[in-house]
Amino acid sequence: MKDRRWIALCAIGLVVLVTMNLPDSASSRVEGAVRDGLSPLQAVLRGGVREGREIIRYIQGIGDLVLENRALSEEIVYLRGEMRMARELERDNQMLRDLLGFVERFPKQLVSCEVIGRDSTGWWQTIRLGKGAEAGVAEGRAVITPDGLLGRTAGVSAHTADVLLLSDVSCQVSVRLARSGVFGIMEGLGAKPDEQPACRIRYISRTADIQAGDEVVTSGMGGVFPKGLLVGWVVRVEAEPSGLYQTAWVDVAAKLGRSEYAFVAATEADLAAAATGMIEDLIAPVSTEIGGESP
Repeated sequence: MKDRRWIALCAIGLVVLVTMNLPDSASSRVEGAVRDGLSPLQAVLRGGVREGREIIRYIQGIGDLVLENRALSEEIVYLRGEMRMARELERDNQMLRDLLGFVERFPKQLVSCEVIGRDSTGWWQTIRLGKGAEAGVAEGRAVITPDGLLGRTAGVSAHTADVLLLSDVSCQVSVRLARSGVFGIMEGLGAKPDEQPACRIRYISRTADIQAGDEVVTSGMGGVFPKGLLVGWVVRVEAEPSGLYQTAWVDVAAKLGRSEYAFVAATEADLAAAATGMIEDLIAPVSTEIGGESP
């Protein structure tokens, strides 16, 4: 085996020596033949190198696209967040303009409050306001939104106030039909906030002129709710089984379960008591026997 290797090496050396000592013309022909013989292999090698470079650039391109796609996704998320914030700011701005216009139009003293809590899980359907006696909020005062009457304060502490919603069965309001002038007592049906109809007016004379679509407003009787506040609209009228009375079902105008701000109709005495620090006169515990106002 070793002899064969020596023979091969000697043959290669001999070929090299012969090639080096050939005349120039013969040497050129030999070199040309060698180049021609090696050219297919060189072409294959160049093609492989070129394809390898292309593959590397393609892989790099995919990586660049992934990074660009990630950056674009992040920008889309950011822009969508900006759009949502802009819409929220626009909505809040419009709501504040509506609230300001409502305060300017309303003749009473209004205490603006933010709704900080809701409770409609038990017998009582209430919301909680973020202001109390120290701001001039007293027990038994009308609570209003720009959409209409919301309810009345049923319990007040120094810094909060609970509001009994119109939909609560214990909340009664003396109302009047704006078109015909018919009076009645509206009571809650115990429906969850924003379920309609939320209230009804019972014991209306069977001869009274009342129709679906009639506007319902506060009558001002009883001293709790100011006169002329929008309450809602009649959605249907039914005769009582006795035939002596009829009942009107009312859709409430205010967003009972979705209000974010509300106003308490305070009296001058309420505000004076808050200003002088006599808040004990304004505080009353929540009672389980909250009576309705009478016409």
